[in-house]
Amino acid sequence: MRPRCYEEYTNNADGFLMTTLSEALAQYSAPGELYERLDGDRVHCYACAHRCSVPDGESGICRMRFNKNGILQVPFGYVAGAQCDPIEKKPFFHVRPGASAYSYGMLGCNFHCDFCQNWGTSQVLRDPHSRAPLMQTTAEELISVARAQRAEIVVSTYNEPLITSEWNAAVFKLAKAAGLMTGYVSNGHGTPEVLQYLQPWLDLYKVDLKCFDDRRYRDLGGRLQPILDTIRGLYSMGIWVEVVTLLVPGFNDAREELRELTAFLAGISADIPWHVTAFHGDYRMTDGADTTPGDLLKAVEIGRSSGLRYVYAGNLPGRTRSCENTCCPTAAISW
Repeated sequence: MRPRCYEEYTNNADGFLMTTLSEALAQYSAPGELYERLDGDRVHCYACAHRCSVPDGESGICRMRFNKNGILQVPFGYVAGAQCDPIEKKPFFHVRPGASAYSYGMLGCNFHCDFCQNWGTSQVLRDPHSRAPLMQTTAEELISVARAQRAEIVVSTYNEPLITSEWNAAVFKLAKAAGLMTGYVSNGHGTPEVLQYLQPWLDLYKVDLKCFDDRRYRDLGGRLQPILDTIRGLYSMGIWVEVVTLLVPGFNDAREELRELTAFLAGISADIPWHVTAFHGDYRMTDGADTTPGDLLKAVEIGRSSGLRYVYAGNLPGRTRSCENTCCPTAAISW
């Protein structure tokens, strides 16, 4: 991979203004597939549930997919970061425990969460304070590196993978041919069309179910129903799904909301793993309280009482008794 830093697209060593990041990103794009053409050179994108209708010369809500002469151009041929992680870090707890996952991501997101922990990559073109490298690459190079590092799984993460699904499909096709598993770490704000598009190449999907309140979801830039539909759709397609909820005090930690959320998951399958993870102040939400171990244990108890068989507490290692560990649900649970 050939790295080019964000700063290269702002000023060179002599201080002269260079091409903007948006112009640079336009160089790393290709005609998309997840759209249809409309009258007057407009395009209708259905890579995510925003289903943007984009005029010629404009971009969608994600800022990454744009209309050029009636053809939707989509991110292609670069990454903003790539490294090997334990599969449990994604987190997938029920997929090849201990395996190495080659993780890569691009830029941009279709949400604008104030508590985003990847805002440096997800909020570029939306937040002038974000900074991210841009590394030109090919799908072949990514898979070559993944194999050289003995990864068993290739995962699109760090930004919202739904908005870069054409690039991910190109990478995943080669990954599957090389015998590797593939996965998404996503907010789940998808469409039936994008799930059908990905289905032949996608094995795993981690959904961030951020809350169970549509009004709050709209504050984040999305809607609740498409995420619920995505979880149902993934399960019915046979794509392995695990769900994460970042527990933010005062935002989504009310008992009744957690009961509704976990009852929804258990209604699809009691075997869907639910990870409830601890919030710490980040990005634009630094004044609120951090999640405590007691908060996580309360949520774990609610999830189990709703019928979920696999509930895990994360981000506070060693402080949530046995709730970080996988265990057989038929065994006695000891806290």
